[in-house]
Amino acid sequence: MLKKCGKVKRKVNSELNFILHLVCFFLLSFLENSPLKALFHFSPYFMVIENINLPPHNVEAEKGVISWVLLDNETMWIYDSDKLGYKDFYQKEHSFIYEAIQQLWTARKTIDVVTVSDQLSKNGNLDVIGGTDYLYELSTFLFSTQPCWEYSKIVREKSLLRQVLKVCQGISGEVYEQKDTIQIFDAIEKKIFDLTQNQVGDSIISIGDILKGRIEEYMEIVDNPEKFNEKKVMSGYKGIDGMLTGFKPWELIILAARPSMGKTSFALNVLTDIALKQKKSAVMISLEMSSESIVDRIMSEVSSVPMYKITKGDLDNEDFAKMGEAMEVLGEAQIYIDDKGALTVPELKSKLRKLKIEKGWLDIVIIDYLQLMHGTVFVGNRVQEISEISRGLKELARELEVPIIALSQLSRAVEQRVDKKPQLSDLRESGAIEQDADAVLMLHREDYYDPDTDKKGATDVCIRKNRNWAVGEVELHFEKEIMRFTEREEKVRDASY
Repeated sequence: MLKKCGKVKRKVNSELNFILHLVCFFLLSFLENSPLKALFHFSPYFMVIENINLPPHNVEAEKGVISWVLLDNETMWIYDSDKLGYKDFYQKEHSFIYEAIQQLWTARKTIDVVTVSDQLSKNGNLDVIGGTDYLYELSTFLFSTQPCWEYSKIVREKSLLRQVLKVCQGISGEVYEQKDTIQIFDAIEKKIFDLTQNQVGDSIISIGDILKGRIEEYMEIVDNPEKFNEKKVMSGYKGIDGMLTGFKPWELIILAARPSMGKTSFALNVLTDIALKQKKSAVMISLEMSSESIVDRIMSEVSSVPMYKITKGDLDNEDFAKMGEAMEVLGEAQIYIDDKGALTVPELKSKLRKLKIEKGWLDIVIIDYLQLMHGTVFVGNRVQEISEISRGLKELARELEVPIIALSQLSRAVEQRVDKKPQLSDLRESGAIEQDADAVLMLHREDYYDPDTDKKGATDVCIRKNRNWAVGEVELHFEKEIMRFTEREEKVRDASY
């Protein structure tokens, strides 16, 4: 690790000192926008490498990584996203073990002491790592199953530091050989470029390459128009779908409202339409309500049996007949519910990745609601925490290629205005929600604020943001007894410009 020091181990001549100074300049220039920049500091004239005989590493973190994946195989999704490879491990025993783990993960096999031991034996490395006894030791290294997201980051960071150290040592050797200065600079530039290239990946693509793929997609749509909507899911409301053109993979849609406006009911209406009419898979992540309460609401909507009858158990033969028909339909639907509270984005990622592998595809995910999620690290600032969650949900939508509808609370600022219709600025706790969202839908009920209004039961769905098309309002009618929103086609107000 490079750091400032006031004392040097040896004196260098001015020419060598000048070259080393330029090496640092080149490093910082090339790593200006890279996370590697934060990994080291330098003085203008002298540099020293601490523990030169012991490169940067953290054995405890390496043990933690292996121990955690032995406890929970789904952790490998996190390690993959962190681009953690077996070469990142300093201790050769850990490198061999993680290589075996990666091989098992690629083959979609169970990862435990027995399977890893068998894979190590096939690779000829079981005796090298200390046999099965050491694997059992690692499996009990962690005292808790609580995830620690930092282990892989620590291992990866130390690996990067060792790479930086290796580059610097190579440059120093070339300087001592007193080669041509131009050749030295050229070698420095190449080594630094190779190092940074490994971190940024191949995300920059020419427009020509993109167009080649898009033209093929355009032609396929012309020949087969239904293909255009194949990966989309619809809300089930013509006015909303006309403006949004459906919910597309990789989109983050925010559904926001003040309490008691019907967010959850509207979201469940969308979910049942997707699952029952469109015959697609839908996932409901509830952080507020139990799975039983959610099922009761869905049952009331599908069967048309009033909610109060279901909750009280006040059911007659006709109600039972209707509910029996609804149960038969819902029993075959691809609806999945998770009601675990206090969920983090990485935990959600693990759940959805596993479900996608098992089912093959996910068509939509609904989260009720965003403010009940937790960040991975408590920073003492809820705004920053919500920003982290919002960004994580957007990245998850892109990764899994699935639209995510996240319900969100609005701030009390709405109550202070004469005009109670919500605006984007009313999104609670963070402007990042507005920035990350591809579409923002807001619910407003006039009769909530004015009991004497002639718009009893009317709910305005206000589309305040839409990256792809129009904005406007759609008036729905809420049938409270059966938790169902219905639409009147003439009640669509286009606000595009």
